[in-house]
Amino acid sequence: MLSSQNLFRLSLLAAGVAGVLLSGHAHAAAFQLKENSAKAQGRAFAGSASAPGDTAVVVNNPAAMRLLEGRQLSVGVSAISFGADFKGSGNYVGATGAGTGSAISGGDGGNAGTIAAVPSIYFATPIGDNMHLGASLTVPYGFKTEYDRDWVGRYQGIKTELQAIDAGISFSYDVNPWVSFGASVFAERLDVDLSNAIDFGTALYAQGVPGFTPGSADGYSRVKGDSTDMGFTLGGLFSIDENTHIGLTYRSQVDHKIDNGKATFDVPGQAAAVLAVAAAGQYINTGGSAKVIMPATATASFTHIINDHWLIAADVTRTAWSKFDKITVDFDSAQADNTLVFNYRDTTFVSVGADYKLSDALTFRGGLAYDQTPTTVEYRDVRVPDTTRRWLSLGLTWTSSPSSEWNLGYTHLFTSDPTVDETSVTSSTLAGSFDVSGDILAGSYTYKF
Repeated sequence: MLSSQNLFRLSLLAAGVAGVLLSGHAHAAAFQLKENSAKAQGRAFAGSASAPGDTAVVVNNPAAMRLLEGRQLSVGVSAISFGADFKGSGNYVGATGAGTGSAISGGDGGNAGTIAAVPSIYFATPIGDNMHLGASLTVPYGFKTEYDRDWVGRYQGIKTELQAIDAGISFSYDVNPWVSFGASVFAERLDVDLSNAIDFGTALYAQGVPGFTPGSADGYSRVKGDSTDMGFTLGGLFSIDENTHIGLTYRSQVDHKIDNGKATFDVPGQAAAVLAVAAAGQYINTGGSAKVIMPATATASFTHIINDHWLIAADVTRTAWSKFDKITVDFDSAQADNTLVFNYRDTTFVSVGADYKLSDALTFRGGLAYDQTPTTVEYRDVRVPDTTRRWLSLGLTWTSSPSSEWNLGYTHLFTSDPTVDETSVTSSTLAGSFDVSGDILAGSYTYKF
């Protein structure tokens, strides 16, 4: 049973902000998006920081702008298709503890996935003989899921939406034809929007309030917030010879300070009257603040041109997801601060790929990747059931003229069926598994002038 102290100290704003920011199943670890280059997509991002001729190095490794020919402008978009179908059940709290009561009504939520467009824009130009300048607009983080409003897992989550947009400036300097260093600074805009149901029926039933039973008085909450903060990237490109390149790059963490969070609550009439007396200052529209860290990444990249037809490449990226061990949210209302523990783990992304140049106009490519999830079974939730992914990628480049290049990349993600076993803030439980699927189709156009 829930005491009033335990019930009303629970912060749904904290659960909302931290939940949406710290869970995800985009197409890199958690809610991270690697999809910033149709050309690199075709080889599963092998060589992303060392392969010649890809304008996306403006972001992936500024030092590699040495490998671009002349002035270039590139625009691209990746269409990410994500599917998530739940199978399972839930139970309200019973007399003997969490999840031992009656079954929670509602369906499976429908397909909670979506199809999202992820754009990218790059510009790169040489400055004199040994310097380069670049500009970029990318989406490094993003995700959205939305279940039916009355689904069985509504107390765990209904809608989760996150988007981060980066605008950056990059610079590089060639020490000599074999060694280059580069750096970039970027501004990152982060927006979050989340909603879920609140089981006021169970909460008030637990306090012995007449007329309430589990599930008899569902309310809803919505949380929104945004932040704009700065980050940087450092990179180096080291060429053993004109055909062999090694790229090293580090992208900093970004410390987001969300100080304008807004939480709104829809409380049923009878429950609202009781709560106004029993929990004054709780479950009211309020503001809040929290610090959220977007993780740092480090990448080692290798590219070797074997001959006029073949290129091979590999990448290894380490992401510092362990920064997401916990988040503390401070509220403007009478609700106490809330610290949420997530225990994310650092992850590794590994990929290998190859290009085959059929002619001066047409190049084919392919790649494989292993993408580790930062989540563990103990902390996985329905907001997005993250799981380790294996990539199979294919792509091509068509050079229609000396100044125009078209790229296509496709990736299919192979995943296991992740399981969830969650307990809500009112001690109802949800257990089941997800059938998840993912496909990515990317295209870009590059103009050289």
